[in-house]
Amino acid sequence: MKKNYWVLGVVIFAVIVSLFFDNIIIKNISIMRSGFFNDFFLGITFLSSEIIIFFFLTILFLWKEHKRKWIFPLWITLGFSVIVSFILKFLVKRQRPFQTGIVSVLPILEKASYGIWNFSFPSFHTMLCFCAVPLLSKEFPKLKLVWILFASLVGISRMYFGLHFLSDVLVGAVIGYLIGVLIIKLENKTHFTEKIYKKLNLKI
Repeated sequence: MKKNYWVLGVVIFAVIVSLFFDNIIIKNISIMRSGFFNDFFLGITFLSSEIIIFFFLTILFLWKEHKRKWIFPLWITLGFSVIVSFILKFLVKRQRPFQTGIVSVLPILEKASYGIWNFSFPSFHTMLCFCAVPLLSKEFPKLKLVWILFASLVGISRMYFGLHFLSDVLVGAVIGYLIGVLIIKLENKTHFTEKIYKKLNLKI
């Protein structure tokens, strides 16, 4: 537990520091652009689609019967992350890097929906990936590092394409992780999943 708080403290410090260097960092990341990295991170972007994330994680927990009781907490975690992300976007209303002219956006992404309502802070995709980390760590510990690596690559891809600053990604990761921890603690304390299953006459 103390280790988790230490890591969280380091990340929060990194967020504060990144706010002062966001522009420099995003410019340097854009220099890395190449055909190989474009294709690689476009693949990561495709895999980080909220629909793919939702179905992959749901199927994963359906795969083993004794894991199925965590499907509702998983859905609540994902749903709560969506809500929190967009509330913060509307409150902060931070423009995306490419919208400020600091970096360009790839032509293939120009037609994507990044309207005036869809702001930069925090990174929704990063939050969605990291909110699942606590639950996967608990129920599928062997997948923990793989998922953290994937979630980290998602965050990097958002910066690579000029869609988010580093601080957007770090805050998204922290908030997403904390949401996952909160839902697990709530489930362990109230057993709300068991109550839902009983009302629906479903077996856990």
